[in-house]
Amino acid sequence: MYILISVLILIVCVLMVLVVLVQNSKGGGLASNFASSNQFMGVRKTADFLEKATWTLAVTLLLLSLFSVFVIPKNQVATDSMQSEIQKQIDESKTAPIKDFQAPPAQKK
Repeated sequence: MYILISVLILIVCVLMVLVVLVQNSKGGGLASNFASSNQFMGVRKTADFLEKATWTLAVTLLLLSLFSVFVIPKNQVATDSMQSEIQKQIDESKTAPIKDFQAPPAQKK
């Protein structure tokens, strides 16, 4: 489930980037291509569509991000086993005899 949500988030991000790049801050962007009166959608309708698409994608991204928190896999079993392995190593190091330090052999000249 987490992988599905992650893929959906990536798709929404790519779509949002494309929609924002199509827009122009002055209202010219893609809407300027539909300026002629014989087109199906006028300039204002295209700008409204792009604005609604941006807001819809932004809200969708927010909701998917919030939902992804609840579906993050929580590997409690793996964490417990790792902690037990660490504790076992600590216990072994406490009970293991300390070896005497030996100086390296002297070199002959």
